[in-house]
Amino acid sequence: MSAAAPYLVEARALTKTFDTRRGLVDRLFQRRDYLVRALHAVDFGIRRGETLGLIGESGCGKSTLARVLVRLEEPSAGRIVFDGEDITAAPAADLKRLRRRMQIVFQDPYTSLNPRQSVETIVGLPLAIHRGLSRRAARDEIVAMLERVGLGAAHLNRFAHQFSGGQRQRIGIARALIVKPEFVVCDEPVSALDVSIQAQILELLAELRRELGLTFLFIGHNLSVVGYVSDRIAVMYLGELVEVGTAAEVLAAPRHPYTQGLIAAVPRVTGRGANARVRARGEPASPLRPPAGCHFHPRCPHAMELCRAQAPRLREIEPGRTVACHLYDQGPG
Repeated sequence: MSAAAPYLVEARALTKTFDTRRGLVDRLFQRRDYLVRALHAVDFGIRRGETLGLIGESGCGKSTLARVLVRLEEPSAGRIVFDGEDITAAPAADLKRLRRRMQIVFQDPYTSLNPRQSVETIVGLPLAIHRGLSRRAARDEIVAMLERVGLGAAHLNRFAHQFSGGQRQRIGIARALIVKPEFVVCDEPVSALDVSIQAQILELLAELRRELGLTFLFIGHNLSVVGYVSDRIAVMYLGELVEVGTAAEVLAAPRHPYTQGLIAAVPRVTGRGANARVRARGEPASPLRPPAGCHFHPRCPHAMELCRAQAPRLREIEPGRTVACHLYDQGPG
């Protein structure tokens, strides 16, 4: 894919903060530890037709980014640009138009489908909303989409509880693709599935991408899965991107210490047949009270005084490769 290919989706300094105050006491006394900065100044772009993988530990902000990017959550600051149009504050009428072009496949197929609706209703609802089609008028398109994801007309009148996890996720994919979107967010779409079923869903997504020319943001925490489906990988830690590069580069030669720790933590079989696991020391800090300077410095084996005092910026260290780490402040290397 050409590096000059235009971006279909861009996040520019995207920030999301949640107010966690719940009770009267919290509000009266203005507790200082109530703001969670789930995303902070996130910058990236996704080119037409590519898959950008997003990895990081649980709670780092990946799903929040997914929801903000498609305006299911409102950003606190920054901009979202879709096909050259700033949609950060797009009104409801414009959002309805945009929903046909950007869709999401949710993580858990057991909770993302309405148990009271048939498959025909679930998959056909977007056609009713966006094109005003009745169930009867939409039936041929619904059946065609179900067949495309490995199901068929025999499944139209069944309900979610009658399907396996993999089949439910196929229904979720059909629902997302029925309006022919250009951009699809896949928020950990295989993490709730058995390993054997994961492979089938990944192959299906790859096939649909090729056939339909889709652009994907693929979110996950399994490096092997994300590396398999992605052209490029972005690594997130405590709401910030710390490394972005091609999948091959990031997995073969990670540059940020956090990325190195993620890859080192993947189980490997030693000569004795045991699993060797090496992790970054400690646990991620609370997003309520992130460390000063580089958020990763308490866990980093290379931390310097500068890391404790000053947050590094995401900078290009070589063409197409960006890293937020003071180890590279003096240039490539």
